[in-house]
Amino acid sequence: MKPLIGKEKIEDSEEFFRKIHQVEVDYFSYWKEHTLWQWGFWLSVALSIIPWLVWLLIRKRGSESRLLLAGGFALCIASWFDFLGLVFGSWHYSGRVLPTIPSFFPWDFSLIPVTIMLWLQIKPNLNPFIKAVIYSVLTSFVGEPIFEWIGLYTMIKWNVFYSFPIWVVIYLIAYRISKTKAFDPL
Repeated sequence: MKPLIGKEKIEDSEEFFRKIHQVEVDYFSYWKEHTLWQWGFWLSVALSIIPWLVWLLIRKRGSESRLLLAGGFALCIASWFDFLGLVFGSWHYSGRVLPTIPSFFPWDFSLIPVTIMLWLQIKPNLNPFIKAVIYSVLTSFVGEPIFEWIGLYTMIKWNVFYSFPIWVVIYLIAYRISKTKAFDPL
């Protein structure tokens, strides 16, 4: 079957993908030599597993589905923003569990969704905007600088003040998702 896109455009894009592939191969070699089995790697592994174990122990029984839906939303958005930040050169990570996307597995797939799920179930009747602001302050002005201080996260063209409104919006949308009444039986 003949593609609808012209052969020259396909060949042009293939050249970019070959370059991207070579960078990934080179980074994998670097990762095996300088990251795998080092202390940052093990810290990242712990940060990928421990939050989920904590959540399993202290989650609100009976609300797991709505919490996981809200946490899944946060996971997807955090991963997408993380990917964009890397692509646009705003930040980068070291001590990565995996030398592939997601950019920083513990942050995107563990810390963000779990902290949002826990935050949603703590004082559920408190004004969600207040909770969003507190969550954003803790994430932007405490979490990100700690990760930078440890050396797992390096801001290049980014500032924690840029993160603040993003985390507020992510939390408020996750809150709204957690309040959905659309859970009917299958």
